[in-house]
Amino acid sequence: MARKKQKRSHGFGLTHSLNYRCPICCIIPPYMLEKVAVNGSPTQREWAFETLNLSAQTRGKRINSGSMQAAPPTGEKNRIIYDAKNAQQLPGEIVRNEGDSPSEDEAVNEAYDAAGATYDFFKEICDRTSIDNKGLRLDSTVHYGKDYENAFWNGSQMVYGDGDGELFNRFTKSVDVIGHELTHGVTQHEADLIYFGEAGALNESFSDVFGSLVKQRINNHTADKADWLIGVGLFTEKVKGEGIRSMKAPGKAYDDPILGKDPQPGHMKDIYTGTKDNGGVHINSGIPNRAFYLAASEIGGYAWEKAGKIWYVSLCKKLDSKSNIKQGAEATIAVARELYGEASSEQKAVENAWKEVGVNS
Repeated sequence: MARKKQKRSHGFGLTHSLNYRCPICCIIPPYMLEKVAVNGSPTQREWAFETLNLSAQTRGKRINSGSMQAAPPTGEKNRIIYDAKNAQQLPGEIVRNEGDSPSEDEAVNEAYDAAGATYDFFKEICDRTSIDNKGLRLDSTVHYGKDYENAFWNGSQMVYGDGDGELFNRFTKSVDVIGHELTHGVTQHEADLIYFGEAGALNESFSDVFGSLVKQRINNHTADKADWLIGVGLFTEKVKGEGIRSMKAPGKAYDDPILGKDPQPGHMKDIYTGTKDNGGVHINSGIPNRAFYLAASEIGGYAWEKAGKIWYVSLCKKLDSKSNIKQGAEATIAVARELYGEASSEQKAVENAWKEVGVNS
């Protein structure tokens, strides 16, 4: 079931190739911040503009410098938490090493614990040793920038802002956000899905899937008990919304005068075909997200045991950098058949899920 060796040239020019393959993968999509920049108070607009500008600058530095140097592999769980002290220089000052006692800083402890929970999930459920499957050290920086309204994986480490305190809380508060961002690293080392269009939507969706599964495992929730929301706790009480995305009901996670309305579709007939959001990577992830939710719910039990395994094997063995949503459906159906048998209930559940969201494989 080995996947054919990927071609690392995607047919784009150098700048586009780096932009699509090596982005700064942020949890808050640009369209949400753009709404704040239009609808928010003067202070909120300033925060939103600053976050958008800082994200663009950080992305540019990454593109110009190529791949960042990752921490050396260790073969075992090894976390280092840094404090940027509201500056923009990475990684910052070391404030907690693997095995150290908890800090008095909540953000430090949240980053440490959630990185550990994500490591444990991939190790114990997927038999994967860290992000690269070679024991990559998990580095995280907290307190990045001033009121920075985002969190991101930059290709070698996690980075968390503190939020503005009016719309967004600190970005270490939601374990699924941390699991989401670290999964971008897993995808980077496996299918290496480009961060544009449908391939980018699959990239985002895999991160939502495994971020949600990390949270479900911590909470010991079966598929029918899980909330299937991403980013619960990121919004302050002033925001009208449950989370930044809903895997169960794409398009219904939030509807707020400042942040706007959740634009995610849950069916292929409504797929976004424009160019913003890197061709809809966050927007269209709602379609494969709902497919996973439907498959996991029909299979039942703990979603990481069967549905999660199907999606993980598909990511590692079946997909390549330019796979689209239909190919994602074909891959997961094929893996369900290979793992559980032709016409098995698991295969039927996956097939039914993709048909429900308008993907015919």
